[in-house]
Amino acid sequence: MASSSAGFVAGLTATAVAAVAFLAYQASSTVPAGFDATADVSAPPKAAVKAPRDRRKPTALPGNSGTGERVVYSVDDDRVWLVGGSGRVERTFAVTPGSVDPLPGSYFVTSRSKAVTGTDGTPIEHVVRFADVGDVVIGFSAAVEPPEDPSDTTVKTGGIRESRKDGDAMWVFATIGQKIVVIR
Repeated sequence: MASSSAGFVAGLTATAVAAVAFLAYQASSTVPAGFDATADVSAPPKAAVKAPRDRRKPTALPGNSGTGERVVYSVDDDRVWLVGGSGRVERTFAVTPGSVDPLPGSYFVTSRSKAVTGTDGTPIEHVVRFADVGDVVIGFSAAVEPPEDPSDTTVKTGGIRESRKDGDAMWVFATIGQKIVVIR
């Protein structure tokens, strides 16, 4: 009986290894093109010119901000749009940028953290990272509590701060691999 149990366990182990290998292959074949890289910062940004705006509706999604499901972030307007696959805006909200802005272009969410301490020492949650500018990591986050002394401007920060409610919405929407379009 012991040898048949060992054979059974070996069979289960082999099946599990094969299943994991298949799932790993399947996952790697569905990664968006360019996922492992951020925008090409050596080339002139395609979206360096400010995207067209609807002057009657200042919170409307700017033209030339990409297609399909995506997060659109305007560095000039300090605003984010969560755009569903149909092209319909699911949510838009104002944000407070850090001291370092990402260059205009297309990026993908590369990592997320439920709760950490920001580079400025503020406890933050729902961190969605998508770019690096030099040694500064750029991402969306919500402060758990407002910082006690936000006057320290010597620290370079890439945190784009949202309200906690908007941070919750970003957390649900922007999973690993989600497209982020940065515009002026």
